[in-house]
Amino acid sequence: MGEFELIARHFARPTQRAVVGPGDDCAVIAPRAGHRLAVSCDMLVEGRHFLPTVDARRLGHKALAVNLSDLAACGAEPLACTLALALPRPDAAWLEAFAGGLHALAERHGCELVGGDTTCGPLNLCITVFGEVGDGRAAPGAILRSGARAGDDLWVSHAPQGGLGDARLALEVFRGTVALEGTAFERVRRAMECPEPRVALGVALRGLAGAAIDVSDGLTGDLGHLLRASAVGATLEADALPRSAELAAQPLALQRLCTLAGGDDYELVFTVPAGRRAEVEAAAAQAGCAVRRVGRIEAEPGLRIVDQAGGPLEGAWPSFDHFA
Repeated sequence: MGEFELIARHFARPTQRAVVGPGDDCAVIAPRAGHRLAVSCDMLVEGRHFLPTVDARRLGHKALAVNLSDLAACGAEPLACTLALALPRPDAAWLEAFAGGLHALAERHGCELVGGDTTCGPLNLCITVFGEVGDGRAAPGAILRSGARAGDDLWVSHAPQGGLGDARLALEVFRGTVALEGTAFERVRRAMECPEPRVALGVALRGLAGAAIDVSDGLTGDLGHLLRASAVGATLEADALPRSAELAAQPLALQRLCTLAGGDDYELVFTVPAGRRAEVEAAAAQAGCAVRRVGRIEAEPGLRIVDQAGGPLEGAWPSFDHFA
């Protein structure tokens, strides 16, 4: 199978929202009047971001999901995406499954594949997503990391029966440090391999959330980025963090490692002025997910992590760093 046959068979699809889609040197995208483009790019490398044994359909889903999660964090509605794909060899069955996972999620979120590139090399996936967000006049503008204010409540999203840390728990099972079998393992493995981007919640939070970021590298590190961008600090209540039954059954030290520094959650952590709890919960209900208040924003810089009694937790929970 040649490069152009590969593209035509698995990735070329007609577009409806893009002015020009695949087939030209550039795609042409026109946002609606009163809106701006929000753009994000993520790369997934075999052995670094995913295991060689991952199901190809799930990998296609995740490759797009991690990018849609960035759009969700700024309250943008997905519009289009491009795919740069390096493959050791063209495997038709693998490509069909991978493309199926990607297209299924793309169609669910109205995100058209409008172009990209393919080459021969170690398995590497790079997707760029384009979304629409209001210009701040005709419609609410983007939610940024820099809008948190002292006195805000700190919230995190999660699946109704899940929480933070399941992806890290699955990774520990693969590493052999945790024993988990049957449906319990499959549930946390799905969290690791098939994250659900909180696009609808991000849109519902526009005009309500002051700041937001998605949890990709670990809660403490990603929250730290938000705090520095907003020039504020926070107290995070570690025992208030939502967790699944599978994670809650593990030793407390492992629970805290997974929830505070696990990464790969792709949930939203966001700030909202105190007293607007009912509006936050209504936004989550509209989006079909759950939310939990997990702390507060403070004027004093830095992140302070406390236990259920309000006492400080000693220890370090560093987030993932590609070059550390």
